[in-house]
Amino acid sequence: MRVQILGTGQLLELQRRLRAAGNENIRASMQRRVRRAAEPLRDALQDSIRQTDLTSAGRGSGRRGGPSPTTRPLRATIAGAIRISVRNTGAGAGARVWVDKDQLPRDLRGMPAAINTGRVRHPVFGNRRRWAQQNATPLWWDRTVRAHAPRMTREVERVVDDVRRRLN
Repeated sequence: MRVQILGTGQLLELQRRLRAAGNENIRASMQRRVRRAAEPLRDALQDSIRQTDLTSAGRGSGRRGGPSPTTRPLRATIAGAIRISVRNTGAGAGARVWVDKDQLPRDLRGMPAAINTGRVRHPVFGNRRRWAQQNATPLWWDRTVRAHAPRMTREVERVVDDVRRRLN
C-alpha cells in the first residue's frame, strides 16, 4: 500500500537543471519542503488506522474465550510502520508514503491491506482449524489518500515553481 506524488515531466526537467546548477542548498530545501508536504498525509493515515474500529460478531454461548495471546497493539503497530521517502533524482523523483512491511511482525504484514478491504479473517488464538472474521471500516487508506492528494499535489507544484524561479 503506497501513494506517490510524482511530477514526471516538470520535476525531472527541474532535477536536471538543479544538478547542472550544482546548488546543494536549493536541492536540500526542495527535498525538505516536499517531505513537509507529505507529512500531513502520513499523520492522517496514522490517525485513521488508530481510529479504525475492528468489530466481530462475538462468540456464541458456551464457547470459550480468553485474553489475546499477544500484547502487541495491532493498530498502533501498523501506524508506526507508515513511512515517507523523498527522492530528488531519477524517474521516481517525488514523495512516497507507504506501509513499511519490514517494520511489521511477519504475521501482520498483510494486515494493512486486509483492514483496508473491511474484512479481516484470522485463526482463533492461532488455531488454524477455527477461524473468526472481524469487520473494519473499509478503505481507511484509500479515503485518506484521496482526501489529501489534491493538497499534496498543489504543495509540490508550489515547491517546483519556487525552485524554478530561484534557478532562473
